[in-house]
Amino acid sequence: MSEKLRYAETGEVHLDFHGATDTTIEFIIGKFGLAAMDDIFRKVGKDVYRSIHEDLVAGDTGQLVRHWQHFFDRENCDYDIAVGDDEIVLTVRHCTAWHHVAKLVGTPSAHFCDQTSRTNEGMAEGSPFAIDTEITGPGACRQIIRRRA
Repeated sequence: MSEKLRYAETGEVHLDFHGATDTTIEFIIGKFGLAAMDDIFRKVGKDVYRSIHEDLVAGDTGQLVRHWQHFFDRENCDYDIAVGDDEIVLTVRHCTAWHHVAKLVGTPSAHFCDQTSRTNEGMAEGSPFAIDTEITGPGACRQIIRRRA
């Protein structure tokens, strides 16, 4: 298990990064299609979050849970994480990123939350876990880690 988070910034939070991501998602889809965008974010899950991916492949969810806690705390999201015997559930009631983008552009891309779903899929690829992401409302979701059958 990796004890240290690969990404654990503590400086100022730059929420406009999420606005740039929203614009980039729309550009990629418009120029190359949805499949290209999905592929990019799956690669982010495997390559950018390599240490989390490697831990998941080894059967360890700890770094991913710590990653969620760090970033959702950092961005002052309204969320909780329930760790059970059979699943881990991240419930996001107010995603600061989504709501910030909504302030910037009105309505975030219809595919804004796909970045989370595809990145989760990439992190879990080849691991004993599946990470399902359910969008439960505007700027709200549940991310569920379960062992594959």
